[in-house]
Amino acid sequence: MATPNPLAPPDRTRASRRRFLQIAGVSGAAGSAMLLAACGDDDENAASTSTTKATAMGGDIAILNYALTLEYLEADFYDKVIAADVLSGAELELAKQFGDTEAAHVETLKGTVEKLGGTPVKAPETTFPLESRDAVLELAATVENLGAAAYLGQAGAIQSDEVLAAALAIHSVEARHAAALNRVLGMSATPDGAFAQPATEAEVLKAVKPFIVTS
Repeated sequence: MATPNPLAPPDRTRASRRRFLQIAGVSGAAGSAMLLAACGDDDENAASTSTTKATAMGGDIAILNYALTLEYLEADFYDKVIAADVLSGAELELAKQFGDTEAAHVETLKGTVEKLGGTPVKAPETTFPLESRDAVLELAATVENLGAAAYLGQAGAIQSDEVLAAALAIHSVEARHAAALNRVLGMSATPDGAFAQPATEAEVLKAVKPFIVTS
């Protein structure tokens, strides 16, 4: 198995630590929903809990579809990288391995959205600059680092424990992809230091906009 070279993100402060604790435990709306469920069985509390659960499910579906859009983008990127024939040897094998992983993420997210009663978003048409090895590897690292940051940015908003566990499992793999590519480029495997840097949905969508073809 070939050893790659990764790229790096930024440093963490107390806010990062706070976000980590939010991800690790129950907080915000999720904690409130659990408290309501445990607090009584009268009709009013039951109706309130039901509404809270429905709202939470809708929010989780939206987050899953957001993640699915990013996974479509990543899977398509690796398909096009392989077809462009600009990588070889260990780097090409890495692209194939990562592409298979992203394709698996797509199928899992689609299935989860459907399981929750939602409709998976459709794959966008994409375009990427694939003229050279360096351009491909730099973009791959950018995409993977962005993907890891995107999942982390949504973790605190996820209501379902099951969805959160799935999202963190994918986030972990995205972060490992990013670390490997960071090293390939001679950069730090952990660019953010002890705590990873999250990205908001607005930041992520702005970053990927150049790669999505709009009619």
